[in-house]
Parts: sequence; structure tokens; C-alpha cells
Amino acid sequence: MLAKTAPLAVLTFALVACSPQPAPPAQPTTIQLLDVSDWHAQLDPLTVGSGTSAYEVGGAAVLSAYFKRDRAQNPNTLTLTGGDAYGASPPLSSFFGEVPAIEAMNAMGFDADTFGNHNFDRGIAALQTLIDKAKFSYVSANLRNLDANLNKVLPFKIFTVGGVKVAVVGLTNPEAPTLVAPGALGTLQVTDPVAAATQARAAARSQGAQVFVAITHLGVTTQDPATQTATGPLIDFAKSVRGYDVIFGDHTNEQFSGFVGDALVVENLSKGATYAKVNVTYDPRVRRVTERTNTFVVPRADAVTPDPAVVQVLAPYRAQLAQQLDRKIGVATDVFPRGSNVERLQEVALGNLIADAFRARYGTQLAIQNGGSIRSSLPSSYAPQDKTLRRPAPGYQPGPPHDLVAGDVYSVLPFGNTVVTRTVTGVQLYAALENSVSALPGASGRFLQVSGFSFTYDVSRPVGSRVVNVTLDGGMPILKDATTYTLALSDFTNSGGDEYTMFADGQGTTRELDAQVVLEYIQQLGTVTPVVGQRIRAVTGN
Repeated sequence: MLAKTAPLAVLTFALVACSPQPAPPAQPTTIQLLDVSDWHAQLDPLTVGSGTSAYEVGGAAVLSAYFKRDRAQNPNTLTLTGGDAYGASPPLSSFFGEVPAIEAMNAMGFDADTFGNHNFDRGIAALQTLIDKAKFSYVSANLRNLDANLNKVLPFKIFTVGGVKVAVVGLTNPEAPTLVAPGALGTLQVTDPVAAATQARAAARSQGAQVFVAITHLGVTTQDPATQTATGPLIDFAKSVRGYDVIFGDHTNEQFSGFVGDALVVENLSKGATYAKVNVTYDPRVRRVTERTNTFVVPRADAVTPDPAVVQVLAPYRAQLAQQLDRKIGVATDVFPRGSNVERLQEVALGNLIADAFRARYGTQLAIQNGGSIRSSLPSSYAPQDKTLRRPAPGYQPGPPHDLVAGDVYSVLPFGNTVVTRTVTGVQLYAALENSVSALPGASGRFLQVSGFSFTYDVSRPVGSRVVNVTLDGGMPILKDATTYTLALSDFTNSGGDEYTMFADGQGTTRELDAQVVLEYIQQLGTVTPVVGQRIRAVTGN
């Protein structure tokens, strides 16, 4: 009997072993999103603080080292940014057509980017060249006539991350055409971000997307210190759109993180001073995102070893640049500050220096410079090879005073704008000044720095009637009439950029590069001191 039953036992065992087992329940997946805002090809670190307490943050090689560490902790990672990753860039990128920025981003492992206004600074053809060099994707859902202007750009891209399909939708800021030279966008038209984002999400969902992320060139403009309530285009967008899990902002150099509408909304400080590390948990059992958290990271240069791959990419550009821009041109008794949008809100010493340089060079009565074209403090983050120079950055001799080099001026004025001289009437000047203060109390690149005259304004008055009075140096009033004055300004402003349409009348004589004018002005003076006077004054109740 035992001999007969043994095969039965074996057969039974075999049947049990081969029977299908129920699949284990799918587990939640945590996806890591790394994001920088408004990077502007800040390939070198920024200096924070002064003297012995100074330290450096950001820079391409430092950020890359942080990103690699984050990816090692969670390989299910996407690295993103929301436009203006180049444009208004320091010389290490701008002097080489922004190619170093793209090559650095390739080495840093970016996955997707969209377009901000500064991506169009050099026009459509130059932008296409950079897109072609990128190993990451460009997405923008709200550009009409896209196929007629740019290749390799889609409204969104779906990435499979840890088995989860993540849709990344790009959005360009609607005012972009007014912030660049006329015609810079070709025939592209920027459409409503909410409608475009809604349509893109529906299309991505039909293709199987499970997590929805927007990378936008929209920013926070104000935050209440007491309540932390934020306002601005980014917040308006988040309140109006539905179905997005994470919305990344950009453009305004504000740090913000919070839930708005359906989404976790995040914006970093510009130029890599901070970056966001967002964790998104997707649970396939309930088919939705169940958890979202954000951590802001300050990427201190002294906490990591800079990524050698990025260092190697940038080395040949540094060598070429040093030959052109490392020469000493003068001394600053202290730092001319720029940042936190001060140059877009009020009179600043650096704006005075630039406008004074224009007026001195061409002997005009007046000069103006839009705050949005001032892109760095003086001295800047430019890193000359001579470490015996007195500079605010660690690794150099301490100051003040600080030694200035040619690279500093080209960091302050990176656009390659040209100075134009012309005549203006009192009517035109008042219209320009009204445009200058029209966005206040919010910051705007249209805010003017001035020389040769002063003016007062009242922000409590309606937009278009805020200028109270305008006075020439010496006290003579400038009236809102047909009297003419000579004026020096950039070709960007003279052609109607930043909505200075009152100047777009075809007048003006083209002169020299703005950076060259300021550089030679500093050389002539030898020593420059940051001074703020009473050129621009806010009053109330007048």
C-alpha cells in the first residue's frame, strides 16, 4: 500500500507547488522631484554674508553634487526647472552663447525645463540651437504657433519613474513678449496658462499619466510676513487649475511652499541659492497621490565636493574668459548691492552708477536704466583666477575695499544692450516714469534708475497718475509739456521693452555697449563708492 500511495503524495505536492498564487498588493512609490527656480546660468557659487562669516552657495558643480547625493538616496527622481535657466547670465555662460549652461545642465542630470522670458533674449534661432544641444526635454503647453517656430518642444512629457507615469507640463509666463526685445518670440503667442494646463492634463491622463506636475514660469510677488499669505500669478494659477499634484513656480526670487487649491505649490530663491526637494507618494491601491512634502535645501559649497564632471565641462570656458575679463579696472569702497528685488523697487547705488555713466559719456541732461537689466551686485560672483585680489567671496583677500575686474561689469550688465541717445519731451518722460512705478508695491523690472533729475511718486494714487513732480538737477522743474530734453538709455528700453512704448518712435542714435560704457567710467574714476541720494522719493497723500 505504501508503494502505491507514494506517487500520489508526490503528485499532490507538485500540483500544489504549480497552482497560481495571488499577487501581492502593489506598494506605494515615493517619487523625488528636485527643482531650481530662475537659475540664470549661475555656474559659479553665490557669496552669502561678508568677511570671515562669508560662505558660498550653489553653482553648477555644487548643485550637481547635491543632486547626485539625493538621487543615491532615492533613484526614483526627476530634476526640473521652470524657465530662465539661462539668459541674463554671468559671462561664463553669456560670452559663449549660453552653451556652457546647457552643457552643465546635461551633466547635472536635468530631465525637463520650460521657457521663461529670458530664454528668448537672443531670439528664436539661437534658442533652437540650445534646445538641440540639450539632453533633457523642453515642454510648454501655452505657446501658439509652436511648430512654426521651434522643434523638439512638446506641451508635456510623461516620465515613468519607479513604475509610475508622471506627466510634466510646462507653462510660459504670459507677459514674456513685453519683457524681451520686440520680435524675439518670432510668431509665438503665449496663451492663457490655466486653459492650456487643463487641456494638457486631460491629454496626459488619456495617455495613462498618474501623477501631474506643472513647471511654470509664474511667481509669487508678495507674502504677508504675519499670515504667510502669498499673492501673485503663481498663486492665481494654482487657485484656478485642477488636478495637479505639484506646481513649481519661478521668475520672482521668492521662496514659498504651501498647499493652494489641489496642489503643493513651491518656488525657490533664484540662481540656485536654494532648491526644492519634493517627495510625492503614489499609492496604486487607491490610484492617487496620498502624500506630498517639500524641503528647501541650501546648497552650501563647503558641505560637498563639487562634481568633477561639471568642473571639467566648464574648465575650457573659464580659461578663455580669464584672458578677456580678469583685468582689474578699479576699486569699490564697499559692495554695490543688488538682489531681493531692491533694484526693482527703489533707488539703488548701482543704478545710480550705471545711469551716471551713460550721462557722463554722452553729455545728456538725463539718463535712465531699467532695474530688470541690472543682474548682479558689484563686485559680482565672477571668479577671477588671481586670488590676491580683494573680493567678498571666500578664497580671496578680504575687503572692503574690493578690487573690481572687467568680469564684474559684464555680470552686472550681461545682455549686450547698447546705449542710445535721443531727445524726449516732458510728456514722454512723465509717461515713462508712470510706467516705471505702475507695478508698485510689487517689484518689476520696468522700475527705472535715473540720473540728471529726480522725481517723487505716490503709490496710493491710481496707476497712470502717480508721478507727483519731476525736477532737473539744480532744481528746475520738468513739466508735462512739449519741452525737449536729451536722454541716454538702453536700446532695449528705447525699442519699447518693458512696455516703454512712448519711446518706440524710431528716434535715437546708437552708441556703445552699456557694459563698456560703465567699465570705462569706473576706470576713469578709479574708486567708486555706493551712494543713494534722493533721486527717487515715495510720498503719500499729495
